[in-house]
Amino acid sequence: MRPTEKRDHTEWEGIPGRNAINIIARDMRVISPSLPRVYPFVVERGEGVHLFDVDGNRFLDFAAGAGVMNLGYQNPEVTRAASEQIRRLIHSGSSNFYAELPVRFAEKLTELTGYEQVLFTNSGSEALEAAAKLAMWYARKRRLISFYKCIHRGRMLDLPSTTREIATCGEEVPGIEISRSHYAYCYRCPLKREYPECGIECLNEVENLLADPEIGNNVAGIMVEPIQYESGCIVPPDEFHRGLRRICDEHEILLIADELVTGAYRTGPFLGMESFNTRAEITAMAGSIGGGLPLGATLSHTSIMNLPPGTHTGTAGGNLVALAAGLAGIEEMKRQDIGKSASKLGAAIVRRLREMQEDYPPIGDVRGRGLMIGVEIINPNRSPAPLLRDAIIEEAFETGLILLPAGDSTITITPPLTITEEEAETGLNILENAIQRLKR
Repeated sequence: MRPTEKRDHTEWEGIPGRNAINIIARDMRVISPSLPRVYPFVVERGEGVHLFDVDGNRFLDFAAGAGVMNLGYQNPEVTRAASEQIRRLIHSGSSNFYAELPVRFAEKLTELTGYEQVLFTNSGSEALEAAAKLAMWYARKRRLISFYKCIHRGRMLDLPSTTREIATCGEEVPGIEISRSHYAYCYRCPLKREYPECGIECLNEVENLLADPEIGNNVAGIMVEPIQYESGCIVPPDEFHRGLRRICDEHEILLIADELVTGAYRTGPFLGMESFNTRAEITAMAGSIGGGLPLGATLSHTSIMNLPPGTHTGTAGGNLVALAAGLAGIEEMKRQDIGKSASKLGAAIVRRLREMQEDYPPIGDVRGRGLMIGVEIINPNRSPAPLLRDAIIEEAFETGLILLPAGDSTITITPPLTITEEEAETGLNILENAIQRLKR
């Protein structure tokens, strides 16, 4: 713990404080240990780009709730819309009844993306499940190609055993089969090749999977993140996604984009795939589209979104309060032209981090698009340095900055898109000081 000191007019009580210690002890008795808590932060409230813990300490947030809070905390338009909807009606059961709010939100999403139809869900996991099911139903095939270390690897575990007859149409939704390939992680290539001389060798790996008749003849689509988030904000070369698009076209299979984190202007444009000039037939979104409330959406075209009634439903999917908050948030982001500012500030942050990279050898790689940035921490022999990465994150936390780890040894920087240049500079100074103290 650090001694008490003044920070931004807030009394710094030490980390963790007395109240936090008490709550953490109670948490350990009743909450599942499966949750990967990074450090002893017990949040109480948020305001703008800052979070406050239960002991009154204030933190600058470089995580945005894992890329969810694109408009920051307590945005007036979002909270007003959610509050008004709570007073009007919380839940209607969108699987059973019509309402205007889901229509208005779907119309906004189709306007922004060019898709034609939307299926609302409770979460990103459900949006991905719906995307997979939609692809399999459309293609009448049960296999998907996905990528190692993707965010959806731990969010679709129920699908392999899902084979249920739908009474309303007398057909079965098949269980899913997954074949995996390597993502274009050029800084630490799993295929031991060098970009660009490799010619994007990982695309050849995908084509080899499709060339195997036992696999290729049963593939409905390829599911991919524009930028791999949980594996360390891995940004592939532009040719990677364009190559996947070519492969899908040649083999007449669907490209499915996992935009749970990259969507809603996080990388600059509304969809992360737009950063790579690539378009998928099916897109799954979540996180920030709900304004901080649980909401997912699967988007596609009328020719593909042809699941018969009863083949994919959910009791609480498209909750009215989440839709109200999400629609207000999307409209506010568009009004602020927030994607443009995210691109500009993200580029400035990357420049500053690369300047730091020249002075601090533990910074092995800096990569990102918009405000989705990864800083990979390494040992002198260039191997991943997870212990040092974790120590840097904890040091930054103890001096007022919220960061999250990803992959083997990456620090992610995904602040609210409303962050100012001055606030970003403050956070980067805290990060640099943490690295400087620990390199001694």
